[in-house]
Amino acid sequence: MIIHDSQRGPGFLLTDTARLLRKLIDRRLQPLGLSRAQWAVLAILSNHEGLSQSQISHELEIEKSTAGRLIDQIEKSGWIERRQIPGDRRLWSIHLTERARQLLVEVEGVILHARDEMLRGLSADQQQYLTDILQTVKANLSNALEMGPPHADAGGFDDVAV
Repeated sequence: MIIHDSQRGPGFLLTDTARLLRKLIDRRLQPLGLSRAQWAVLAILSNHEGLSQSQISHELEIEKSTAGRLIDQIEKSGWIERRQIPGDRRLWSIHLTERARQLLVEVEGVILHARDEMLRGLSADQQQYLTDILQTVKANLSNALEMGPPHADAGGFDDVAV
């Protein structure tokens, strides 16, 4: 069992660092009237405009009903609009409005400033090294998820210091 911070492993540090970054970004986006969940939808649409509610829920890894409520909120704010998909009266594609495009310029500035704060004191080489390491860790975790559950003889979770 983990009692002291010094015994916590890299998994804990990654999780805690991500939590702090999310908290910082949330605080900085609040004056724009934007929550992290809303920003996530706008970010997805900025890269893949015209997705359906189902596709957005899949990207965010949330339930379709939760995505629907979130999309309703964002639509009421005037940042997105639903458009009927020709040939299917049940499906709607979701698109950014011009208002959202202007907002995303401000959001990008907030995100880049948060990134600068996060990496302050690291040289360009250290930043690249950190990025390379995190990409390897991400790939390892993605591969482990694709492999499915571990075998019974692989051991338990005795080492809590992830």
